Amino acid sequence: MPVHWYEGRVIDIKEMSPTTRQFFVSVGDEAFDFLPGQFVTMDLPVGEKRNQRWRSYSIASHPDGGHVLEFCIVKADAGVGTKYLFEEVKVGDNLKFKGPDGGFVLPKNLENEIIMICTGTGIAPFRSMLAHVRNHQLDFYKIHLIFGTRNSAGILYREEMEQMALEYSNFTYDVALSREKLDGFHHGYVHDVYLKSYQEVSPMRHFYLCGWSQMIDEAVENIILKMGYDKSQVHYELYG
Repeated sequence: MPVHWYEGRVIDIKEMSPTTRQFFVSVGDEAFDFLPGQFVTMDLPVGEKRNQRWRSYSIASHPDGGHVLEFCIVKADAGVGTKYLFEEVKVGDNLKFKGPDGGFVLPKNLENEIIMICTGTGIAPFRSMLAHVRNHQLDFYKIHLIFGTRNSAGILYREEMEQMALEYSNFTYDVALSREKLDGFHHGYVHDVYLKSYQEVSPMRHFYLCGWSQMIDEAVENIILKMGYDKSQVHYELYG
């Protein structure tokens, strides 16, 4: 089956933090169907070879039958792709992309306890999943979102997550700040939070991880080898 490439038009760009932006991309009149948690692959004009040009980004918006996608993108220090997005792309420009792809999606069965662990823009697929849950008023047992960043300026979708925590007694939201001490937030890393909260192993518990590869590697080792969970209970998405 031939790959279908979309020509999306950037209709808005917003600052989320000193290093992160929201890009809103319209795919035209046709609806773009995807599952909460999936990603698209952009073909950016930053090189000749495919591995130089192709960059994958999780969709931060939830599937609503519409034609506008939201992406939450951080500017990597040495990233040619994000350099192009941040320094050259403006409202009205086109972005070529294919997808959706990926199996890191909201599980159909929400009767198990779900722990979402992420750092930085790794929150994007979880934001899509949680927005889908809220907008469709889906029943779920327990969901715990653990978000990690360096300081409070880097907390993404903070108001949305705090509001969801107010609305749902079975949704827990924790933020770990590694370089800032602030009342109401954990000082340290995401690992400290789940290691303390889930020492007692339960077969009805699943961990979803998204963020920098170093964080995911450490979390997988902690959850499976140190805490004793089965590998089938750990799901992750890598980027960077």
